[in-house]
Amino acid sequence: MRQLKIVKQVTNRENASLDKYLQEIARVELITAEEEVILARRIKEGDKIALERLTKANLRFVVSVSKQYQNQGLSLPDLINEGNLGLIKAAERFDETRGFKFISYAVWWIRQSILQALAEQARIVRLPLNKIGSINKINRAYGELEQQFERPPTADELAEHLECSVEDVRQSLANSGRHISMDAPLVEGEESSSSMYDVLPNDALASPDEQVMLESLQNDIERSLLSLSGRESDVVRLFMV
Repeated sequence: MRQLKIVKQVTNRENASLDKYLQEIARVELITAEEEVILARRIKEGDKIALERLTKANLRFVVSVSKQYQNQGLSLPDLINEGNLGLIKAAERFDETRGFKFISYAVWWIRQSILQALAEQARIVRLPLNKIGSINKINRAYGELEQQFERPPTADELAEHLECSVEDVRQSLANSGRHISMDAPLVEGEESSSSMYDVLPNDALASPDEQVMLESLQNDIERSLLSLSGRESDVVRLFMV
C-alpha cells in the first residue's frame, strides 16, 4: 500500500508541474506570419533571442501534437520535452523564403523527435535490467561530455571517462539507438557542416518541404473544387482517388 501512495504522490507532483507549465505557455503572446519572417531572418544571423521568441510562441502546438502519442511508453511531459527539441530544430532550419507558415514546417520535426524518442524507449525496455543500467550510465556520461566538449563524445572518450572498455561503450550505444548524434556535424569542428539529419533521406516519410507543398497543393485543389457544381466536383474527386 505504501508503494501505491508514493506512486500517487509522484504522479500528483508531475501533474502539478505540467499544469504550471501549461499555464505559463498559455500566457505567451502569439506572433503573426509577418513576425515569423522577421524572426526567421534574425535566427539565420545567430540571434538567440529571436530563436527563443519563435519557439515559445509555438509551445502550445507542441502540446497538441504530443497528446496524440500518449500511452505509448512515455509520459506526456516527456513527450512534450521531445517535441520541444524538434520545435527548436525546426526554428533553426526554417526557410522563410519558401512562402509557407512556420508551424506547417515545424510539425514534421516535432513528430520526428517524438517518434525517435518512442522508438528508443521501446528498444530499451526490452533489454535486461543490467544492460539498462549500463545504458543509463553511459547516456549520463554522454550528456556531460557533450556539454563539456561542445560536440558529441567519441566511444574512446566515453570509455576513458567511465573506466570501461570501448567495446562495452559501443554495445551500450548500439542498444540505446545512440550510434551517432543525428545533429553532429559531418566534419568535426565545423559548426556549419551538414549533419546526418541534413543528408540522410527517410523514404518512409515526406521531407518537411515536400509535406508542406503537398498540403498546399491539396488546399488549392479543394478551393478549385468549390467553384464546380456538386456533380462536377464528385466526378473530379472520383477520378483523383
